[in-house]
Amino acid sequence: MRRSEKEIRERSGIDGIIHATEVCRLGLCDHGRPYVVPLNFGYDGEVVYFHCAPEGRKLEILRENNRVCLEFDIPEGLVRGEQACNWGMRYRSVLAFGTAREVADPGERLRGLQVIMSHYSDERFSFPPAMVERTTVIRVDIETITGKQSPPSS
Repeated sequence: MRRSEKEIRERSGIDGIIHATEVCRLGLCDHGRPYVVPLNFGYDGEVVYFHCAPEGRKLEILRENNRVCLEFDIPEGLVRGEQACNWGMRYRSVLAFGTAREVADPGERLRGLQVIMSHYSDERFSFPPAMVERTTVIRVDIETITGKQSPPSS
């Protein structure tokens, strides 16, 4: 990271940003062209889960190239300056790179859906087996992860 003073080094700080983020962005490569889509997601400390329709552009791209980037951010306010070049944004963010795959095992698919729901609610949900069976769940195994904040921590 070029601005090392902005780096978040503690995994607890990185995980805290992910847990506080409501929408992550999934970056894909579609035949050499970037494709980014916002997602609801769940995170268990090592793996990110999301679900999608059983067909569509996102899934087609993932089946061709399962190398992905995930972005999580928490905007913390606009910084105003006297000149345009002094304006900026306070934020905390995370970038994660990994490999995505469709979850075939019904038990893990159910677990993935539970992880997604636990990101948004403390309530325990039950999922009808037929719904679990027809829901496409994607698992992203994170290989590298970095956190950044501006302004830097003191």
